[in-house]
Amino acid sequence: MKFKRYLQVTKPGIIFGNLISTAGGFLLAAKGHGDLGVFLATVIGLSLVVASGCSLNNCIDRDIDCKMARTKNRVLVTGAMSFRAALTHGLLLGIAGFGTLWYWTNPLAFACALFGFIIYVGVYSLYMKRNSVYGTLVGSLSGAVPPVAGYCAVTGRFDMGALILLVMFSLWQMPHSYAIAIFRFKDYEAANIPVLPVVKGISKAKQQIVLYILAFAAATVMLALGGYVGYGYLAVACATSLWWLKMALSGYKSSTDDRVWARQVFFFSIITITSLSVMMAVDFQTPAQGVLSFAL
Repeated sequence: MKFKRYLQVTKPGIIFGNLISTAGGFLLAAKGHGDLGVFLATVIGLSLVVASGCSLNNCIDRDIDCKMARTKNRVLVTGAMSFRAALTHGLLLGIAGFGTLWYWTNPLAFACALFGFIIYVGVYSLYMKRNSVYGTLVGSLSGAVPPVAGYCAVTGRFDMGALILLVMFSLWQMPHSYAIAIFRFKDYEAANIPVLPVVKGISKAKQQIVLYILAFAAATVMLALGGYVGYGYLAVACATSLWWLKMALSGYKSSTDDRVWARQVFFFSIITITSLSVMMAVDFQTPAQGVLSFAL
């Protein structure tokens, strides 16, 4: 079925996850008074941009996807979809997405989306993923863009709230991605992708996962300290971060199966960020002007 192939090449799971975080950022900034039209334009526009980036990423990665068990059944690898069709599809989605954001939101939201797109497709996919252990760090910036773009679609400015979201979602990407790289270690090794567990070992990656979760926990609390969210969000942030940290530390037990442990850390990372996206959407506050306030 042709529609299914065109849907699969956009990685629907990634689109859905980014849609939730975009909505979270928008509703956090809107504080119950957002414009429905702008909201729909933001989530639809960002979803189309993400779909475009994923389609183009599939085009770029087709030579290494065939070497990995996780990706060997992607439509460009199996031949179910041609490179030309996927490329055209990706470009058209990008034009539609950026056009939607430009026409119905504001220049800053458009610029945020463009920044994330360039980082993901131009910097990460084309170069960093294949050539540097720091590719994950660079790629994390693109993953943090959707909630920031959603926030800026409302405010029209990059303030402390937007900065906290950028830092928070970037930090979340790191343990999330390293966990994938550990439980898919053989895939990354076979494809010669220089992720941290392959280059410096699983033990080093475990250490980095713990440190990044600690940094992420601190960033989530900053939203509450800045007065952007209430105690409900803070309670969920503390509970999920501490439980995620506990799971990460359990990886140091001698009896730990690294692959099983990494899979658990990965899945709980999704629960964590989804919970926080929902909570910041419903437990918003109006921050007082103070030490954490600035705007660009």
